[in-house]
Amino acid sequence: MYTQKNAQPHKNAELSATRNSANPTTCFWAEPCHDQGPLTMSSREIADLTGKELSHVNRDIRAMLDSLVDDPELDHVREDKDGRGYTTAFHLGRELTYTLLSGYSVPLRRRVVARWQELEAQVVPALPNFADPVAAARAWADAKEGEQRAAAQLAQAAPMVEFVARYVQAESGSMGLRQVCKVLKAKQPDLTAFLLDRGLMYRTPSGVLTPKAEHIHNGRFEAKTGTAEHGDSSHAYVHYKFTAKGLEWIARLWDQHQAAQEAAED
Repeated sequence: MYTQKNAQPHKNAELSATRNSANPTTCFWAEPCHDQGPLTMSSREIADLTGKELSHVNRDIRAMLDSLVDDPELDHVREDKDGRGYTTAFHLGRELTYTLLSGYSVPLRRRVVARWQELEAQVVPALPNFADPVAAARAWADAKEGEQRAAAQLAQAAPMVEFVARYVQAESGSMGLRQVCKVLKAKQPDLTAFLLDRGLMYRTPSGVLTPKAEHIHNGRFEAKTGTAEHGDSSHAYVHYKFTAKGLEWIARLWDQHQAAQEAAED
């Protein structure tokens, strides 16, 4: 079950409140956030664009969040509730919005994608007033802080970048489950059970291990198709392999899973 972690009020809440005094805690549409935080889109705007009931969109979002479990993108989701504790809206970043849309029809997806492009085009950072010494000093400090954060993020990501570059096949850019198990030093039955238990993959009636659609959409898997010959007959087959992005993703989730197991045993 998805539970919101470290929820923070949206920094455009005051702007939204002036447009909706009846419910000042809920953003009814996406707002370009400029330097105030990441751009988000509310479930209410998604409902307006797709013609779906808001309650149905909120239900779809909750089901998506429940299936993603430990995905780091969940840290950026905001959930608004009314005084009785009922959800009034979710606010999603672009990646999760697109993941949600993977289950919608093409015309509906097109409307929301077009709206995202409009919003991103509106995001123009405001220039500081360099004639004001205080504003200029603040702008310089903000820029330095941004450089330091970027350097820290690069340093933090370096081991994972090296990990992916070392292990992902250069010629194909993807790895099968058996290869991933070797890289992660995991037993194949254990990793398979983890993927199935977390709802990250499922088995088709024929037994093929298949990733959920959102993970294919997000570029974590790619399909390898072919034809198997059996004497005079043949049949088409499809195998799914982890991309470089998928390897980094599953390595992070598997590491978190292993750490949680070790903590539980202590």
